[in-house]
Amino acid sequence: MPRSRRSVAPAPLKRGRGRDRHGRGIRSSATGPYLAPLRTRINLFDMTVASTVEYLRGVWPDDLDGVSFEIAPGPQSVIDGVGVERWSTYPAERRVVFYRLPIQRLSRLHRDDDLHKRLVIESCVFRGIAELLGKDPWDLAPDRFHHF
Repeated sequence: MPRSRRSVAPAPLKRGRGRDRHGRGIRSSATGPYLAPLRTRINLFDMTVASTVEYLRGVWPDDLDGVSFEIAPGPQSVIDGVGVERWSTYPAERRVVFYRLPIQRLSRLHRDDDLHKRLVIESCVFRGIAELLGKDPWDLAPDRFHHF
C-alpha cells in the first residue's frame, strides 16, 4: 500500500530566553553574574515616579513644597467595595504613598509595552497628587496637553 506524502509535522518547540543553544549552555545576562541588572522593574518604577514628581514640583512649587513621596510594595489591607488601593494620601502629614505592586500588576493595559506601563505609573502619580491638592488631575498640567 502506498504511503501518503503528507506527514504529521511535530509541533514547534517553545523556546525561552535562556535556552541551551547548540550545547553551549544556558545564556547569562549581559552584565554577568556578579553585577546587578541594568534595568529592573523596581528601578524603572522608581525613576518614573521620581521624574513625574519632579515635573509636577516644577509646575506647582508652592503647593508641593514640603510634600514627601514614598513608594511601598503594597497597602496593609484591602478596602471593602474599593479593592486594592494604588496610592494613599495623608494631607495632615503632607505625604503621598504609591503602592508599586498594585500599580504594576493590577492595572489592565490594552497594550502591554513599556510606554503604556509608564503611562499607568504617571497617571497614578498625577491622580495621587491631585487628590492631595484637591484638584482635578487634568488641571495639574494644563499646558502640557494644550496641543491636542
